[in-house]
Formats: sequence, structure tokens, C-alpha cells
Amino acid sequence: MVSMKTLSGAAASTAAPAAPAPSGSGAGPVSTTAGLPSPGAGLPAIALLQSSSLPTLVQAELERMIVSGELQPGAKLTEMTLAAHLGVSRGPLREAFRMLEEAGLVRTEKNRGVFVRDVPLDEAMEIFDLRAAMDELVGRQLAQRITPAQLKEVRAMVDAMERAVKASDLRSYHLLNLQFHDRLVEMAGNRKLTALYRKLIKELSLFRRMNLAHLAEGGQLPQSAGEHRAIVKAIACGDGQAAGRAMFDHVMESKARMVSQQVGKH
Repeated sequence: MVSMKTLSGAAASTAAPAAPAPSGSGAGPVSTTAGLPSPGAGLPAIALLQSSSLPTLVQAELERMIVSGELQPGAKLTEMTLAAHLGVSRGPLREAFRMLEEAGLVRTEKNRGVFVRDVPLDEAMEIFDLRAAMDELVGRQLAQRITPAQLKEVRAMVDAMERAVKASDLRSYHLLNLQFHDRLVEMAGNRKLTALYRKLIKELSLFRRMNLAHLAEGGQLPQSAGEHRAIVKAIACGDGQAAGRAMFDHVMESKARMVSQQVGKH
């Protein structure tokens, strides 16, 4: 059973995107009963919280499970199972489902229930296009305002990504990649843009046909890491136009790699 500490931590952890678990294009719906502890394993600590805060905490924990891949696209969210797992009644759970639907992470089907969304290819491409425009703005702004401490921080992230490439550690690279881009957006200081960016990244995690393996195909992992190094170099030089273009081009290259991967499957 999930503890109050776990649910409270989930509320903070979902601010920045988590790395989705690798999944192939053939992955089918996943039952929410798999891997969950048996219900009734003690009184839940979350019951000590005021009921008004429960929907937000439940929503945050379910969002974490969706974005991380614990609940995969197509999975049915069964009220009874999740209520027992989280130690809450169905009321807060239903409110959490409503919030997740507004966030674009689940869909409700009449007389069938609530399911984790599966983002199709055309929608994923639209998200990439929007992300590219946002990242270009971020690059332009950071070239003018990034601090030495922030520059040191993002350089360290790129160093870590390059070490992950050498170690062929796809999982670590993917997580670092998400953290790198999220941090750049956050450093730009536009709260509305940051919130929208994170929403888009969470939706993109539902694109089930994306997986980590495609980055290693054709030497694309070093290429991606090199693009990150070029972004930081342009920002450090204070060249807003070059930094914006580097970030825009990087997203469009990622989009092209994704499309190439899909074409190769058909």
C-alpha cells in the first residue's frame, strides 16, 4: 500500500518529467493489478491528510506511474484496485481521473471506464513542432541571461550524457536528456512556458512507439549528445540567434529520427 510519504513525494516528482520505461510498438494494455501490493495491508497513512488534498496527491501519484511507464498506454485504470493500492476511497480517485483527463494523460470511455491515453504518430509530430518553437525561444532568452553557475550545471549534464553514451547506458542517457531540456526551460524563467512544456513532454511519453533503442541505431546516440553540446556552446557564447536555432534544430532532428524509426517498421 502506498504511504503518505510516497504520495506527497509524487506531488513534487511530477513537476519535472520522469523517464518513461522502454516499450515496443506491440505492447498491449497493461492491467493495473500487476505488481501491486495486496489490499488491506494496514491502515494507510494518507488517511491522516485532509480529504481536500487527497485528489491532488492521488493525481500526482497516478501521473508518476503513467509517465514512468508503470501504467502503459492502453492500460485500464480500475477504481477498486487503485483505491486499495493507494489507500483512498473512490471519490478522490475519480476526481484524480478528471484532472488526469484534463492534463491529456487519460481518456474516459462511456460504459467502459478510464484508460491511459495512447498518443498516435500524428499527434506526437504536432507536439514536436510546438516544442521546437518553444525551445527556440528558450535558447534565445538563455543566451542573454544564463548565469555562470547555471552554465556550469548544464555543462555537467552534457558531460554526464556523453559518459552514458560511452557506456551504452540508454536508460541513463534518456533520463539525463529529459532533465537537461527541462532545466533549460526552467532557467528561462517563464512559468507559463515551463508548465506548458512539461505538459507536452508528459503527453509525448504516451507515444508508445517511441523507445530508447532507436537512439542507438545508426550511431544516433552520439549525434544526439553532440547536439546538446552545440546547444550549450551557443548559449555560452551569448549568441541568441545561434542558440535558438541550435535548440530548434535539435528538436526537429529528434522528430526526424522518430519518423524514420516509424517508417522503418512498416
